[in-house]
Formats: sequence, C-alpha cells, structure tokens
Amino acid sequence: MSEFVDEASLCVRGGDGGAGCVSFRREAHVDRGGPDGGDGGRGGDVWLVADRNMASLLAFRDHPHRRAAAGAHGSGKGRHGASGGDLIVKVPEGTVVLSAGGERLADLTAHGERWPAAPGGAGGRGNARFLSNRRRAPRFAEQGESTEERWLRLELKLMADVALVGLPNVGKSTLISRLSAARPKIADYPFTTLVPNLGVVVTADGEEFTVADVPGLIEGASEGRGLGHRFLRHIERARALVLLIDLGPAAEAAPESQLRTLIDELGAYRPDLLQRRRLVVGSKADVAAGGLPEADMVVSSVTGAGIAGLSGALAALVREARRDDSATGAEAAPVVHRPAAGRGADAVTVCREGAVWRVHGRPAARAVALSDLTDPQAQEYVADRLRALGVDRALARAGARGGDEVRIGAVTLEYEPDGAVARTTGAAHRRSGR
Repeated sequence: MSEFVDEASLCVRGGDGGAGCVSFRREAHVDRGGPDGGDGGRGGDVWLVADRNMASLLAFRDHPHRRAAAGAHGSGKGRHGASGGDLIVKVPEGTVVLSAGGERLADLTAHGERWPAAPGGAGGRGNARFLSNRRRAPRFAEQGESTEERWLRLELKLMADVALVGLPNVGKSTLISRLSAARPKIADYPFTTLVPNLGVVVTADGEEFTVADVPGLIEGASEGRGLGHRFLRHIERARALVLLIDLGPAAEAAPESQLRTLIDELGAYRPDLLQRRRLVVGSKADVAAGGLPEADMVVSSVTGAGIAGLSGALAALVREARRDDSATGAEAAPVVHRPAAGRGADAVTVCREGAVWRVHGRPAARAVALSDLTDPQAQEYVADRLRALGVDRALARAGARGGDEVRIGAVTLEYEPDGAVARTTGAAHRRSGR
C-alpha cells in the first residue's frame, strides 16, 4: 500500500522562451532582400490542478522538480518557433500552496481548480520586427526570456465529510474499518495511526459519504505538541465531527476528561470548529466501565452494536451540511486562480549594489536581451528603449555618474550622463551565465 504524504516541497520552473532569428531574404532576382527572421516561441507554463483521483503528495517526496517545455527558436523566411506546451501537475483536492516564506498562495479545494505555479518566458522577436525607416537592415534579434526556479510548499488538508476525533487508542481505526471498507493498520498501543485514514461509507439507503480517521490528539495539540498541527489541519474541511470517547476500563482518562480535552484543543486551534455539526460517541461499549451523559450514542466496533445507527446519524448530518453548502453556493464550479493584477513585475527600479547600479524590472531586462549588443544598431535601439522606460532619469536621480557600471539582467552597460546608456561601442557586453 502506498504511503500517505501530506506535506511536500515542489520546485517549479516555466519553460524558457525561444530566441528570435536574424535572417535576410536570399532569393533569385531579389536584390538586397529585407529581414525575414521569425520570432521565438513562448515557453510553457506550469499549472497545479486539483484532481480527485490523487490521494496524497507522495509523488513529490522523491521527485520535487517540475519544468515546462521551452519554446522553439525562430528561423528564416518568417517562420516563428512553436510555443512550449504547458505542464499540468496534478495535486489532491484540498492542497494548500505556500511560498517558501510561508505566504499562502492558493487553496485548491475542488476537482479541476487550477493555479499558475510558474509562467513561461516570452519568446524573442526576430530581426524582421525591428525594421524601420532608420533601420532598413537590422542585424540583431531578441533572445528568449529565461525563467527562474521557484520553490513552493504543499500541504494537504483532507476533504472528508466526517472526521473522527479522539485521544490516542480510543478505537478510531477500528470504528472506520466497521463503518467503511477501509482497512487501516490496527494494534493495541498508543499512536498506532500516524497518518490519516480515509474511508467511504455506504448506508443501507445507498447514500455515500467519506470519513477520515485523524491520528489521536493529545493535550497541547493546538500548540503543536505531538505533531498536533499536522493532525488538526485534516479536521478543518470536515462537514461534521465525531468526538470519540473511550468508555473502556483501560482508558487513560475519565470520559468527561477526554471530552473536555477534545473540546478545549479544537477550540484553541480554530474556534469555528466548535460550531460544526458533531456527535459525541462512546466507544468500546462491550467493555464499558461507565457512561457519559453527554454522549449522543454508544457503539462497539468489536460486536457491531450501534454501528448501523451511527452510520444513519452521520448520513443525516452530512445531508444537512451538503444542503447548506448548496444553498450558500459553497459548492461552486471549479475556478482558475490567477495572479492578482498589478504592475509590480513591470515597474523599473534602480538600486546600488556595491560599486554597481542594478536596474530591476522585466521591461528593462527585455530591452537589453538582444543577440548582439556590440552591433551599433542594437546599441542605438537599447539606448532609445531604456530612455523611453525612464531608466536614464532613474539613474540620474539615484546619483549615477558617467562611467559607472549598470547591470540589467545578465548584461553590464556603461552609464553616460547624456542618456546614452548603451551607445558607447564596447561598453555593452553579455556576462557569462546560464
């Protein structure tokens, strides 16, 4: 049986864009044919998609890297490169996506919901795109945009209708094996269950609902004791709760004390959990040493006493919860999560890094991503483009002086106060890199 994994790291990278082509028409009876270099294709995106057929994050434990296909390079005769195909990465329903720093980025709760984890790079323009009255024969093209790796943190919260909650060794695993076809590992010692078990219950009327056996909670679980946070998060999405209380003579605490501990820990973790529909169920009725006045019913997983009644009661709770969700629109159609609109990636900023001025911003990086920056035409284009983006003004306001090094992406240029950042021959060169 495959191991259940509810936490994993994922490294994603979009496909690099293809490079534009430098080419000129070479045909019989055509004197000095114009530029006809095609554009490079766009790199593919990486999408995370919720899939109900995925049970855990096991696929990412030993193989965390995912990269989309790169775009093809352009070629002569105006032929554009093909775009790289998007990469679909399937994750279980209920997967929460976090940044490396812990920021919550997406919550994929329904089958088909998707989120763009890593965008592909833009394809470079061929030299035909730079034809103008001033440049009749452009001898440069754009490079494809390179992408960067991005580490994400995935956390799975089970999407169960009912969660069985109780202290260690109260009989949750045995109960789920009687309610459903699940066959969890069962032994007579605390913390037998170290990962959640999920089972499907089918009632006598043909109704179906899912039940999760959450590993035993201990006092202080809401503060993280005993991996409490990892266990408690699987309760968050449950429509109903079963607080299972051990009535047997070997119980470590009195039934009233067990119930109080469970309610206190659930309330401390998330107060809204106490507002969920719930049943208080006494277990091990066949060997019960006492009773619990607050119990809604008492069952024995060994003899089967009370199991049918519990199944019917849970089905009624789930039916009511689903009806409420439908009325409030909680079960909406799958959505596509997209990045919030903004100009953060398009803004051009300047900062000092030691003796070098660093220019940040995608438009500036694209402006210098040319195939040959030693070409005078290319230098003239770069100078005009950077001036239009306001890079010269930003450098002047920041205090840059003539002759200072300016780095934009992987390119180093020489700054001149007259606004010709890249006009000086030999001042622009591409750093060795990826």
